[in-house]
Amino acid sequence: MQKRHLGPDALTSSALGLGCMGLSQAYGPADDDESIATIRRALDLGVSLLDTAMSYGAGHNEQLIGRAIAGRREQVVLATKFGIVRDPDGVRLDGRPEQVRGYCEASLTRLGVDLIDLYYLHRIDPDVPVAETVAAMAELVTEGKVRHLGLSEANTGQLEQAAAVHPIAALQCEWSLFWREPEDDVIPAARRLGIGLVPYSPLGRGMLTGALPGGFATGDFRGADPRFAGDSLARNLALVDAVAGLAAERGVTAGQLALAWLLAQGPDIVPIPGTRRQRRIEENAAAAAIELSRSDLARLDQLVPRAAWAGDRQSFAAHRTTRTSSE
Repeated sequence: MQKRHLGPDALTSSALGLGCMGLSQAYGPADDDESIATIRRALDLGVSLLDTAMSYGAGHNEQLIGRAIAGRREQVVLATKFGIVRDPDGVRLDGRPEQVRGYCEASLTRLGVDLIDLYYLHRIDPDVPVAETVAAMAELVTEGKVRHLGLSEANTGQLEQAAAVHPIAALQCEWSLFWREPEDDVIPAARRLGIGLVPYSPLGRGMLTGALPGGFATGDFRGADPRFAGDSLARNLALVDAVAGLAAERGVTAGQLALAWLLAQGPDIVPIPGTRRQRRIEENAAAAAIELSRSDLARLDQLVPRAAWAGDRQSFAAHRTTRTSSE
């Protein structure tokens, strides 16, 4: 597995990571034993970056990862997030500086470690200036609880404000062939500030694999995403067929081609596809070795131009952030 470097302090990670949210929420029921086996298979393949959050399964995901990496901590670049709070009253955002240390220490306990490699603010709290939250996060670096800081779904101004307080290693945002809006402003801003990029949902929440289920199970949040319904779904699946056709010519899967496309966008990118299956982590990891030519990239842009994809992600993202956040 190739290595890549994120941020001004060069956090070293595998070229592909593993997004662990789906092991605890958002895609229907999961099996913990199978999930642990998948995490360990990822480590066997050299996939070092494991991404979780205190909100995933209301702490279940961090505990699950803690079990999976026991005895293998040296193989892991461990990333977790705070700022989305799940409790009996629902889901809320909390970036108050006085709460940051407590959230971090609780995550350390659930993970069973004494250091977090990459600690993200999961969402910006609209009631708290991001600079104040990041200043509290920076204290964790000084104390040795955290190595690097990150932000998730921040805008250009928020990135600038955060980076003025402390070096930011990584920005998480949804980015894939299926969703390219961050290319307009957020990604250029991150690069100008020297911030690495960690795209989540790099397989379009499964869309780009060409292997969506016939219907979404109870608890699968894609059932509420306009991109996965009606005419939008039919249009998007037709585009996936075009991706699959080019992938077949290259002797790879549609998902591998989609990951290779993202990796080809720059050396500062570490996508974190999620999966519950060992065979899928094997497939995803192999994508890191695929090199696309300029001709391949041009054909993809021609076959699936950015404007061709259907559905409104923004309204869905706003709904998730404030009420039922799943990322």
